[in-house]
Amino acid sequence: MKVAIIVASKHGSTREIAEAITTELRAHNHTADLLDVEYVTELDGYGAVILGSAIYGGNWLTKAMRFTKVFQKELLQIPVWLFSSGPLNADTTRPQADRPKPTLPLGEIKPRDHHLFVGKLDLADLGLMERMLVSAMRISTGDYRDWDDIRGWARGIAEELHKADVPTDAVRATVLLPDCPSC
Repeated sequence: MKVAIIVASKHGSTREIAEAITTELRAHNHTADLLDVEYVTELDGYGAVILGSAIYGGNWLTKAMRFTKVFQKELLQIPVWLFSSGPLNADTTRPQADRPKPTLPLGEIKPRDHHLFVGKLDLADLGLMERMLVSAMRISTGDYRDWDDIRGWARGIAEELHKADVPTDAVRATVLLPDCPSC
C-alpha cells in the first residue's frame, strides 16, 4: 500500500522519528513517502496517512494542526495514524493509552491510533531565546527517544495495512469463450 508519512518538525528530531517509521514500512514492502507537512498539496494515490508533529507548550505545531483542517475531507476517507514527539519527562512505564497526549482539532477524523514518543532536546539545535527559556525552566536536555518503540509501532501499522491491502500485482483477467454450440 502507498502510505504518506507526513511530519511537522521544528528542529529535526520528529523528522528523524518519521524517517524511522518510513524505513520500517518500506522494509515491510509498503511504498512509503516521507513528506514535510508544509509542502503537501494533495493526498491522491495514498491509501493511508501517518501524521506526526513535535509538541511545544503542550500543543502540536501550528502547521500540523492546519494540515488536519485543510485535508479534513481526504483524511476521513483513508486510515490515519498520529504520533506526537516532544515530552522529555513522559513516564514511559505507563501504557500508551494512559499517557497524556495533546488535544488536537481533528474534527471528525478518527485516527486508528495516536502514539506519544518521548523526544529529544539538544541545546545546539536551539536559538538564543529557546536556550534561555530551557535554562530558566531547568529543562533537562538529551535524547530520550525509544527507537525500539518507534520501530515496533511502525511495524504494527505495516502489519495492519497488509491485512487490508489488495495485492498490487494481482492479475485480473476475463476469459471470453467463443460462442460454440459443440464445445
